Amino acid sequence: MFAVLKTGGKQYTVRAGDILRVEKLAAEAGDKVQFNEILMVGGDNVTVGVPFVAGAAVQAEVIAQIKGEKVIHYVKRRRKHSSQRTKGHRQHLTLLRVTDVLASGGDKSDVKSATGTADARRAAHESKE
Repeated sequence: MFAVLKTGGKQYTVRAGDILRVEKLAAEAGDKVQFNEILMVGGDNVTVGVPFVAGAAVQAEVIAQIKGEKVIHYVKRRRKHSSQRTKGHRQHLTLLRVTDVLASGGDKSDVKSATGTADARRAAHESKE
C-alpha cells in the first residue's frame, strides 16, 4: 500500500518503511507524527482525494533533525566598480521513517499531527494572546 502526502509545500509518495527528508517539523527525535493531508491512497484499489482523502493518514517516527547540503549563492557583476558576493545556506530538515499508511481511521488515532515549525510558532503566538 502506498500514499501520496503533502507537507512543506511538496508532495511525497511513501510506503511503510520508507525514510524521508522533509521540511523541518516541530517534533523531537523519537516522536511519532501523523500526516493528515493525503492526496491519494493506493494498493488493491486506488482512492484519489478531492483535494484530500477523508480519514486517510500516514504515521511516521522522527529519526533526527538534520541540515541539508550547503547551497552556494554566488553573485558577480560584470562591470567596473562592482562586487562579488558568496552566500551559503543549509536548509533545516527532519528525517522520518514511515511506520504505517492508513486508508481510513486516521482521524481517530491519538498520534499528534505533523506541523511545520512556522505553524508551531504561529500557534504558540496565538495562544499567548
